[in-house]
Amino acid sequence: MIKKLLVAWLFISLCTQASGQETYKIHGLVIDAANMSPIEGANIIGNPFFAISSENGKFTIENIPQGNYDFKVSHVAYTSQTVTVEVFKNLDGVVIQLQPTVTNLDEVELLGKSEKRKAQELSTITVGVTKEFLESNRENSLMQTLRKIPGVSTLTIGSGQSKPVIRGLGFNRVSVVQNGIKHEAQQWGNDHGLEIDQYGIEDIQIIKGPASLLYGSDAIAGVVDIQPPKIPEPNAFGGEVNLLGETNNDLLGLSAGIQGRLQNWFYRGRLTYRDYGDYKVPTDQINYESYIFELHENHLRNTAGSEANAGFSIGYVKDHVKSETFISNVNAKNGFFANAHGLEVRTSTIDYDSSDRDVDLPYHKVNHFKATNNTTFYIGNHTLDFDLGYQNNQREERSEPVPHGYMPTPPNSRERIFTKNTYSLNAKDTYSPHEKHDLSFGINTELQNNNIGGWGFLIPEYNRYSAGAFVYDHFKIQENLHLQSGIRYDVGLMRTKAYFDWFRSPVNNRDGTTSYVYLQRAQDRDIYFGNFSGSIGMSYLTKNTTCKINLGKSFRMPLANELASDGVNYHMYRFERGNLDLDAEQSYQLDLDIDYTTERFNAGISPFLNYFGNFIYLNPTANYYETLQIYEYTQSEVLRYGGEVWAGMDITTALRLDASVEYIYARQTSGPKKDFTIPFTPPLSTLFSASYRFKDFLFFQAPLIMVDFRVTAAQNNIVPPEVKTEGYQALNLSANTKIQLFEQGSPAQLRIKLNNVLNTKFYDHTSFYRLIDVPEPGRNLSVSLTIPF
Repeated sequence: MIKKLLVAWLFISLCTQASGQETYKIHGLVIDAANMSPIEGANIIGNPFFAISSENGKFTIENIPQGNYDFKVSHVAYTSQTVTVEVFKNLDGVVIQLQPTVTNLDEVELLGKSEKRKAQELSTITVGVTKEFLESNRENSLMQTLRKIPGVSTLTIGSGQSKPVIRGLGFNRVSVVQNGIKHEAQQWGNDHGLEIDQYGIEDIQIIKGPASLLYGSDAIAGVVDIQPPKIPEPNAFGGEVNLLGETNNDLLGLSAGIQGRLQNWFYRGRLTYRDYGDYKVPTDQINYESYIFELHENHLRNTAGSEANAGFSIGYVKDHVKSETFISNVNAKNGFFANAHGLEVRTSTIDYDSSDRDVDLPYHKVNHFKATNNTTFYIGNHTLDFDLGYQNNQREERSEPVPHGYMPTPPNSRERIFTKNTYSLNAKDTYSPHEKHDLSFGINTELQNNNIGGWGFLIPEYNRYSAGAFVYDHFKIQENLHLQSGIRYDVGLMRTKAYFDWFRSPVNNRDGTTSYVYLQRAQDRDIYFGNFSGSIGMSYLTKNTTCKINLGKSFRMPLANELASDGVNYHMYRFERGNLDLDAEQSYQLDLDIDYTTERFNAGISPFLNYFGNFIYLNPTANYYETLQIYEYTQSEVLRYGGEVWAGMDITTALRLDASVEYIYARQTSGPKKDFTIPFTPPLSTLFSASYRFKDFLFFQAPLIMVDFRVTAAQNNIVPPEVKTEGYQALNLSANTKIQLFEQGSPAQLRIKLNNVLNTKFYDHTSFYRLIDVPEPGRNLSVSLTIPF
């Protein structure tokens, strides 16, 4: 069904632009009035005609009847102007000159600063990710696409799922925010990825370090903030089709998106479908729990899957108001690597090697529905922002019904079911009493309701309430010296619900008799949390240098699994037990950042010092539940430090070299694992990159070749039962070019990537599957084509 919808969507979009055949054409050129250079990306809009200037400034408008027409010509860096054209024949050589401007006027506000300048004035360590970066580095998941950013890594689960890790901290210590609303799914699970369609994303802001002040609990390590796309120009229509293929897991993908605008109303829509098989690793066997498992043709059996995503938004913009409502649905079915789901697979009757594209037990199905609204009012010196959100996350984990311990054979394959509903409300008032102060006052509230089902228990049903209020001030001491500070207070309630096993287990009584009872795994408990967060920082800008310092204090409420888990996690082959007496995590972090940039050279360093008074982690004990080792959540003091160093230079106009280094050290200073590190701490890693842009060749426009060589040190600083990870080197190649497929319109973008060129066998210390001796994927060739219209 999804494939038919995609074909229909594409057909309608293409028909829309092809309708209305007429006689005359306009061929023109948009140039900079100051230096006569061509302007790329200028919008030429006339009712109902529309064009965008190409890389050489040229544009073509076809099918125009005879008459006089007004065209508005605009570009973000130039003053807009309206030109009148009389059409009575084919017109060639229409030249439009735009005047550069330092301020950009849109329908709502006067912007006197670029986004880059705004980020430089902030004391937080912020990295902006552009649409161009996302398109050039696209991988199987959004977080894998962002791995080239220093300080950002992933906790990978197979080939298509991953979690964000910022400076060695992940899970619910990193907030993922989309369109102003925090993404809420089952982030606590090792094998739960992000349910976000990475196509259609144009701008991401990554904050490295504590960000609880503005984003609330869970932003204790940083934020991945996915910004709403830019509003289309008036009377505009366009879109794109993305085609993708990969060799390692035989992936085929298609994504089609459109957007348009009348005068005040605008809309966007996107459909994405991906289907892939078992991915291949550069080994033919793995060792798990002292058992050797042979891999058929190097396939990691039962890691195939599919994903179907749909999203739509409608918005309204006028003089003093802007509002947009987003609705999206992500649906995925992914297999779990069969040999990782306990040892029962040895006796399974399923023939996992009969096909590398089917999904057998065990697998999971996820459906994430999200509806959000962002509304902004501009009233005098006040900017009022309101964000509303509703999310429904439905997850099923299915496995073969096998008896465990005293549990009889289950009646079906539905091992675990999680149904999570989340309601969110954010409100903020940004007030500028005069040019030196930008004051912000805001509240964030959230209600979560999580229900469970299935015959396997791990976490209980729970309700979670949280609310926070903050005040923040950006004070411009001088034009190039800025001070930011703020304070916040949060309250939260975690309400867990009682749970009893559905089967009886024997219990030895004091009198020597034995009773068979339904064991209680969770209690009815109300647990309250409350805490302050705050930050103070300063930024100083010179012509080429930006210096920042920021001190922040943040906190995180414990999750339901940390507080009240009491069951077998077969993905990790262990018994996990929560602790209702855990306190909220508190973190203090000092960040420094120095960035030097010239026209051809840039370099920077960003160190940090981080202290947790009560870091929460899962600690193995000497006790066993039946044959499984018991892990218990506990807390300890943790000291962390590290940072990133980077440099890049344009050797020539065509050749550029870049290098970056990231390092993290972590040590527990108290608790049962004193003097050990914390789990999944990334090792020292260096990335060397080189790119060369060629001149146009045949039908290839500005082809670019890139080489990435990552050198990662061994990770010997571990916490038992982690094992040491050897160092590795990995080579990746890629090529990007533009191709003019049609006579008019923007060119298509062709990308070819070859990852793990040498098919090297290596282990990523932050990979989930590393724990069971599964290396990273082998050589993979991917080809993608983006066709705009």
